[in-house]
Amino acid sequence: MARLEPVPDEPVAVAELDDERALVIADYHAGYEVGLRYERGVDVPSRADERRTRLCSLLERTAASRLIVLGDLMHAIGDPGGAERGELEVLFESLPDGVSVTLVRGNHDGAIEGWLGTGYEGFDGSGNQDGGGTVEGELGGTQLRITDGSGVRLDGLGCCHGHTWPDRSVLEAGIVCLGHEHPTVRLEDDVGGARVERVWLRGRLDPDPFRERDDEDYDGLPWLEGDADPPEVVVVPAFNDLAGGTWTNRENQSFLAPFLPAGLDSTESYLLDGTRLGPYQRV
Repeated sequence: MARLEPVPDEPVAVAELDDERALVIADYHAGYEVGLRYERGVDVPSRADERRTRLCSLLERTAASRLIVLGDLMHAIGDPGGAERGELEVLFESLPDGVSVTLVRGNHDGAIEGWLGTGYEGFDGSGNQDGGGTVEGELGGTQLRITDGSGVRLDGLGCCHGHTWPDRSVLEAGIVCLGHEHPTVRLEDDVGGARVERVWLRGRLDPDPFRERDDEDYDGLPWLEGDADPPEVVVVPAFNDLAGGTWTNRENQSFLAPFLPAGLDSTESYLLDGTRLGPYQRV
């Protein structure tokens, strides 16, 4: 049975799978600063070195043999530019020896294997921008597996990005984890000061939106039939601290995942340092 525990003061978790330990992250958004410049005209110095150093340090600290990325490893929705490619190539060359990577394709990762296809063993260069199938290969000496955006089950851990409905195999896991939301809370004091903090959301999946979807792929799931408890759900904060996010405790804030917030039951929010804030709607 899988276990998933956040690393204190970091937007990452350690997953204890059947035969290995994995570090779980979401929304790395390599090249985000370039995107800010072109999309919004905001000039922010690159933090690529800082992101890479922090991630590699966490892999070593946790003795993880696998890195699981819950989507949006890169930021460009289509073909990435030179700075973004360079950041990812250096990242993969810098990962600790023996660490493999599983990337659940996010909505920003649509063409990622297309540009990996030239000169990287195992990639066919087709792009597969519809998100279909699984692609495997090697980048910078690191084994890389890119799965469909609807997710993959790794032992008892269901991994998806959250921009689409999860695959049945994900919903058969004891724990379902996703990114995409970049969950945050806006905290205000009595004199009008405010700050925004990244948070974890943790609770149970509510069966109702999955029943209402009436998807034959979900037929027979015990927890949809009322014969078992729903899986635990964990919404992972964005690794990239520039990327903004959903203010989960503000009214009229739209969630991004098609099954949220309706799919959240008894869900509480936690700061990165582990502080329990209580039910996410009432923080």
